[in-house]
Amino acid sequence: MSTDRAAPDRTGDPAATSTGLRIVPRRHFGRWLATALILLALAGIIRAFAVGQIEWSIVAQFLTARSIMNGLLNTIVMAVVAMALGIGLGVLFAVMVMSSNPVLRASANGYIWFFRGTPLILQLLLWFNLALVFPTLGIPGLFEFRTVDVITPFMATLLGLGINQGAYTAEVVRAGILSVDQGQTEAAQAIGMARPTILRRIVLPQAMRVIIPPVGNEFISMVKLTSLASVIQFSEILRNAQTIYFANGRVIELLIVAAIWYIIVVSILSIGQFFLELRFSRGYATGRR
Repeated sequence: MSTDRAAPDRTGDPAATSTGLRIVPRRHFGRWLATALILLALAGIIRAFAVGQIEWSIVAQFLTARSIMNGLLNTIVMAVVAMALGIGLGVLFAVMVMSSNPVLRASANGYIWFFRGTPLILQLLLWFNLALVFPTLGIPGLFEFRTVDVITPFMATLLGLGINQGAYTAEVVRAGILSVDQGQTEAAQAIGMARPTILRRIVLPQAMRVIIPPVGNEFISMVKLTSLASVIQFSEILRNAQTIYFANGRVIELLIVAAIWYIIVVSILSIGQFFLELRFSRGYATGRR
């Protein structure tokens, strides 16, 4: 009785198997086609900017102009203070949402519902025109201020961006708190730790691993959202660029200047976010490659 066996490969070819079949590498034609199309599109964009009616000398001239630098500074300052306000409110209302007190819980849910349910630009306009509803602010008979003197473009922008951000951050913080094992809270309560102490020393430090990535993305978005404040006369970088091109007519050049600075700031923040995530993810898989 004879059996048919494939002759072993004697050629030394690593692509051949012991059965005599040659392994043919898979041809990724889709990848090559996609790469070619992307390169073609990039070449077309580069050519359009190269031969288009763009005065690059104007871009270079205004890239570090005083007005642009002042707008950039205002953009960064506003993003930082508005995000700080948003994080503070987010932590506060996240704790309130998870409270056993029905009044606190209902109030926090109402805050989140309203500020997530209305457009940000509408909220900015409402804050900026608050004097139409409340002509004065303060306690009658003790101290009062004209609302138009208090709600400046800066203050309206801060309140609009910060309070709106707080509604979104509250949900992020709540998700982070829920990600912490309930057993740790119960163990801390068993040894007599108060709820605020448990939250500060045990829950929030561990929740930061979940909180940092989305909050970092929100901070980056906040830098760009400050551009909406141009509608209420806040002098951020885009409004200042618009003021210049209204005067000299070089629209695309000034928009390119603004875009360059936005990209620079966002790139720096993205690097900072990366290292911050690494700091709070020690001992965990980061999911980055």
